[in-house]
Amino acid sequence: MSIFENIFYDLLEYYIKLTIINFVMSYIVNFLDLFVVLLFFFILIFISYFSSKNVSGSESFLINDRKTGLFLFISTNVATWYGGILGVGEFTYNYGIINWVTQGLPYYFFAILFALLFASKVREASLYTLPEKMDKEYGRKVSILTSIIVLILSSPAPYILMLGIIVSNFFSINFFISTLLSVILILPFIIKGGFVTDLKTDLFQFFIMYAGFILLFIFSLKNIGGISILQKNLPSSHLSPTGGLSPFYIVVWYFIAAWTFVDPGFHQRCYSAKNGNIAKKGILISVLLWIIFDFLTTITALYAKVYNPDLKTPQWAYFSLASDIMPQGIRGIFYSSILATVISTLNSYFVISGTTFSIDIVKKINPKINVKKWTSIGILLSGIFGIFLAFLFPSVVQLWYIIGSISIPGLIFPLIGAYYKKFKVKNNIVFFEIIFGFSTTILWILIRKIFSTNEIISMIEPMFIGLISGSIIHFYGMVKNAKKKINNY
Repeated sequence: MSIFENIFYDLLEYYIKLTIINFVMSYIVNFLDLFVVLLFFFILIFISYFSSKNVSGSESFLINDRKTGLFLFISTNVATWYGGILGVGEFTYNYGIINWVTQGLPYYFFAILFALLFASKVREASLYTLPEKMDKEYGRKVSILTSIIVLILSSPAPYILMLGIIVSNFFSINFFISTLLSVILILPFIIKGGFVTDLKTDLFQFFIMYAGFILLFIFSLKNIGGISILQKNLPSSHLSPTGGLSPFYIVVWYFIAAWTFVDPGFHQRCYSAKNGNIAKKGILISVLLWIIFDFLTTITALYAKVYNPDLKTPQWAYFSLASDIMPQGIRGIFYSSILATVISTLNSYFVISGTTFSIDIVKKINPKINVKKWTSIGILLSGIFGIFLAFLFPSVVQLWYIIGSISIPGLIFPLIGAYYKKFKVKNNIVFFEIIFGFSTTILWILIRKIFSTNEIISMIEPMFIGLISGSIIHFYGMVKNAKKKINNY
């Protein structure tokens, strides 16, 4: 064998060894993200399992024995607020800071109002659900109507859909299978531990959420540049408060933000607090933390737009940016933070749906039921129905929009009246107010579809119609009360 042949075979052997080593290293490195995500799920399951073991009695299962402290209150309140994280990324990528103007600012305003006007009063009521309060103030019929709307409001469908999409893409498996697996993985522990499991897992997910987005922001600064680069490279509309969208479209989101007043999650957490002061402080501090997290989610989505301005699927803006600029392993932390935002919200809605089903529906039929057992059944049913809705309406934004538009108009004024007697009207008037607020909104949605080419009809948002019809009936009730007081004098 010649010297050249020896050199050739030596080089070939070296190349083969190097290729094998590179393949093995690549295989190991590519699984670092997967390992981190699986570790996240393992820790979540570990916390769920041990927190559910210590739950005994319906008071603990439903409301943590009304002993939730300030830090735990804040962590669950913040964590459950961001279930629609992919929608946030998509909205910001497409339109810019208008996402914060419509999805952040109005919610801070209404959350602060809720903290100042309702938090302490809700805690003092010492109930379990919002429909219970409506029952106490307006009677059984109004309570049943409220229960139906709360079940719609607390539907886990948008978050089941989002979790299914994320798991499907991350693990490259069929969407239907990923959705079923996701729900099957979460449900057993929530069914067993209820609100306590939700609280304890939210605490862990709270830290993961912030860690992931802080890391993405740091790597964006390092790899793309300072914030000034956004001004130079983004379309001007992305830094405009209106984002080029219709003023009517923007205004309707401010009305939808009134959702905060009737958000069953807010009421549930206030009922669970040690006292009204913790509920009030907890919400106000949560607003500050939301502002920080909104800054992180908004600016990283803007970086994604600068870095890759032509994404075909903007809902993957965060994932696309992270996969390009973050190292393996660290990137897995970010992926886990996305999962944490969705799962924390999903858990909360499972518990709210189950509680509403048992206390506000089944218990009214049979007061002697085992509340814990029927809440567990309610959680299971909400999971099944949520999967059905997720496939029926495969758009998170569409689900939010429809749920918010039809649920809020009929409830908001009666809720204010339930806690402030000056705004309270008679039971029968509230009953019709809820029906008209709900039904006129649905009717207008159908009318807009039929007359979709009519610019004036298309311009008027369904929620405005519901709010107008509901407020007219409520105002009529207040006028009747005022006349009655005058006649009594």
